[in-house]
Amino acid sequence: MLPPLRFVLCGSVDDGKSTVIGRLLHDCGQVFSDQLRRLERDSVRFGTQGTEVDLALLVDGLRDEREQGITIDVAYRSFETPRRRFIVADAPGHEQYTRNMATGASTADLAVVLVDARRGIQSQTARHTRIAAMFGVRQVVLAVNKMDLVRWDRSVFESIEARYREVADEIGVAEVQAFPISALTGDNLTRGGESMPWYAGPTLLAHLERAEVGASPAGQPFRMPVQYVIRPDPDFRGYSGRVAAGTVKVGDAVRISPAGTASRVESIAAWGGDRDRAAKGDSVTLTLAPDVDVARGDVVGAADSPVEVADQFQARLLWMHDKPLAVGRPYVMRLHSREVGATVTRIKHRLDASDGNALAAADLKLNDLGTANLATDRPVPFAPFDESRALGGFILIDRATNATAAAGTILFPLMRAANVKWQDLDVSKDIRSRLKLQRAQCVWLTGMSASGKSTIANLLDKRLTIEGRHTYLLDGDNVRHGLCRDLGFTEVDRVENIRRVAEVARLMVDAGLIAIVAFISPFRSERDYARGLFEPGEFTEVFVDASLEVCAARDPKGLYAKALRGEIRNFTGVDSPYERPEHPDLRLDTETLSPEECVDLLTEQLDSRLRGSE
Repeated sequence: MLPPLRFVLCGSVDDGKSTVIGRLLHDCGQVFSDQLRRLERDSVRFGTQGTEVDLALLVDGLRDEREQGITIDVAYRSFETPRRRFIVADAPGHEQYTRNMATGASTADLAVVLVDARRGIQSQTARHTRIAAMFGVRQVVLAVNKMDLVRWDRSVFESIEARYREVADEIGVAEVQAFPISALTGDNLTRGGESMPWYAGPTLLAHLERAEVGASPAGQPFRMPVQYVIRPDPDFRGYSGRVAAGTVKVGDAVRISPAGTASRVESIAAWGGDRDRAAKGDSVTLTLAPDVDVARGDVVGAADSPVEVADQFQARLLWMHDKPLAVGRPYVMRLHSREVGATVTRIKHRLDASDGNALAAADLKLNDLGTANLATDRPVPFAPFDESRALGGFILIDRATNATAAAGTILFPLMRAANVKWQDLDVSKDIRSRLKLQRAQCVWLTGMSASGKSTIANLLDKRLTIEGRHTYLLDGDNVRHGLCRDLGFTEVDRVENIRRVAEVARLMVDAGLIAIVAFISPFRSERDYARGLFEPGEFTEVFVDASLEVCAARDPKGLYAKALRGEIRNFTGVDSPYERPEHPDLRLDTETLSPEECVDLLTEQLDSRLRGSE
């Protein structure tokens, strides 16, 4: 029997994807008698084929799917013939569920793109083809379905095939096989028929039985991301993972990335016992001699061809979050088995799904495809996605909700990632702090407009200066006159505003100063990003708390009144959210405390930290 084939069935809504899978299951003898009896009952209640059995209901398992006659979730089904076993993903056709289609494409060897013969190529047809190509699917089958509804017209099929090949050529899909089929009758899907005497090719199922499952190109060097470090006792340390490329043998020289340390393979353990070698797809545990420091997320590679390491990339993105992508916002990147902090530093363009044109974009919204530059907070081992799915595919995770925000594929590392290195300096932050007889610190005051941040920050700055401390105050309004004068108040601009200020505050702390930052900083993820720039104990988050009603009543600049009249847009607390800190280091209630009392509490909180270097 040939190796199993994983394929994704995709296309626009109502093209008949679920019926195709239902027909495959039924005609391959994969439907049990009790399932068939239940299907007959469900067809009466939910079916769309009148008195006939509706085979789509074999796949559409969710209640909403059955009632609406659509696919929402990705449905996986397994079936087999005497020649091969298949795992098929039935991807939803509605645009709003595009992210679910990406899930199915991410592990597929082949894509079957379905087109309704009556409607021809739709925008989702092109979108799904782009996503399949983005995730490394190189074999594409065009299945023109519902040929029975166009009276098996050859010209209809050939017209759709010609148009689709134009789309595929533009996307870069070289291998396309086209089939005219009817899932309802099974013609040319699972069996030949007399309905289309003009078609002399194989059935779609016969083609799938013969399709080749992609293998590593000959000569690819060995690569294995470490998923788990096994240490059952003090005498054994093994590194487990699945070989992503190439082969490895006992005695081979290897190099561990990103550290670059060298070692040799002492043994290879797998299910069933030790072995002499392992190849792509094998799950193994390696032991090394000499033993070196290896952690989850490292990559073991051939010594003469080590894995690339970088911290800046250009990548394709499929945005999967309801909240738009904001340049500069921190996310978690999960690349093979490694997790690092990452930000999108620039959106190069957004792709028009229908024609592939590159469009200028300030953000990416749900289901948008685009190309962007990313930066990680530390170097990571990787490979371009075209060379390795395992080392070049990643997801971005929202730090606040842990939701998957995007799926992406690495195109190449940016040149500056290799050319720009961190310069070590002889005069350190510790030396500068000791000269100032203080411990460098960032005091970050957050709260809504008119909550009292600037007043408290100014009083704190004066008090610390009187005590002989070396400080600098970064105030939100003042910074927008210079460093951030090019930024507005949209969510994207607010994110960039905080990123710039956080980086400036880090430089001031590195200079040994006490940086006092008074910014609304409405988004929790950006405040967490700022905290992450500093060492433990160097960052104090102060929540200056006052209700919207009190802030609006104070309104020293008249901004709330303008916002409530609609004269100012994206105003925090009115038509733009403020995300309250969940665990601030200090909360100051300015409705009950005077500014002087707030500073007393704040200096008491800071006193032990500020005296750390005296």
